[in-house]
Amino acid sequence: MLSLVLLAAVVAGNACTSAIVSGRLTTNGRPLLWKNRDTGCQDNRVERHKAHDGLLEFVALFDARDTRDTAAWMGFNERGFAIMNTASYNLNNDNVPEADMDREGVVMRYALERCTTVDDFERVLQQWHKPMGVEANFGVIDALGNGAYFETGNFTYRKYDLAAEPSGILTRTNYSLSGRPDEGSGYIRHENEKHLLEPYIASRNITPSLFTEVISRTFYHSLKGKDYTYSEQWVVDQDFIPRAISTASVVIEGVLPGEHPGLTTMWIALGYPPCADTFACWTGDGGVPEVLQGRGADRRSEQCDIVKKREAEVFHIKRGNGKHYIDLAKLYNSKGTGYCQTLIPKNMATYRRVYAELEQRRATLKRW
Repeated sequence: MLSLVLLAAVVAGNACTSAIVSGRLTTNGRPLLWKNRDTGCQDNRVERHKAHDGLLEFVALFDARDTRDTAAWMGFNERGFAIMNTASYNLNNDNVPEADMDREGVVMRYALERCTTVDDFERVLQQWHKPMGVEANFGVIDALGNGAYFETGNFTYRKYDLAAEPSGILTRTNYSLSGRPDEGSGYIRHENEKHLLEPYIASRNITPSLFTEVISRTFYHSLKGKDYTYSEQWVVDQDFIPRAISTASVVIEGVLPGEHPGLTTMWIALGYPPCADTFACWTGDGGVPEVLQGRGADRRSEQCDIVKKREAEVFHIKRGNGKHYIDLAKLYNSKGTGYCQTLIPKNMATYRRVYAELEQRRATLKRW
């Protein structure tokens, strides 16, 4: 049964920085699932797929070039189940042909259409045809407040349960803790993430905006022990959380146990995060802003095109190795006119407006 979806054509994802946060650490008690997506496909979009034939409605991030929406790269469904992944590069040690790999997005779309809980997703991994064609850290949360990473290779997986983590937070980049030591990638980014999160973990003050407006717009480098965000104009684009290949910062905010799962909210800064506006998405009619959806034959989103033009100003040297240099003055400068400086206040106003709307929705939606 599960092997049938492997016949679909898929598009590979690349890197990413991520986190699963327990409601114990958030300001409103709701769990969070975050991913700063890194990929070679710069054209991303958000789509809603309605329930049909016994499958669940869901909202997810797709590559524009994947015109059949075969592979979902992060999303949530009408029952409050949410999923994302980061690529891992230290799990598999087999001879599975490359043509049969990169099925992570297919697995995630399948799960979004069928899973209600973290346990449901584990059963998907157990039942899926082997080899699975994956090498990834899958992160999931559900409407019961559960969360877990599943470090998954072609034949086996290992679960890391959020409830068993004393700190209340799990983080991953592009290696697996259960994989071969010192292989994979993203070690410096992982340390960046842990450093930037540390004070918010200590104060139990983690919010979705921390990820979209701070973590994904900060140029801290843990190996050098330096934050370049305001310090220099020209910086090499290497080992920061936001990178030239970053195409979205996405946070899925779950619900309190007993709340209606329709209140699950996806906050997304689509496109290169330091240059991106932040939007909120839900399931249901009108839940995904049209500016985020794909349009035309090439399925590109208007918002992604807007942000790509801004990013081109940040990476504006095209000759030689100039493409590897960030012009941070386009993001932060003494005049206060950088993209981050103008967008962050605007985005924080969006958060305040949407949270007010959510309070009204909670008053009308019955408890689950």
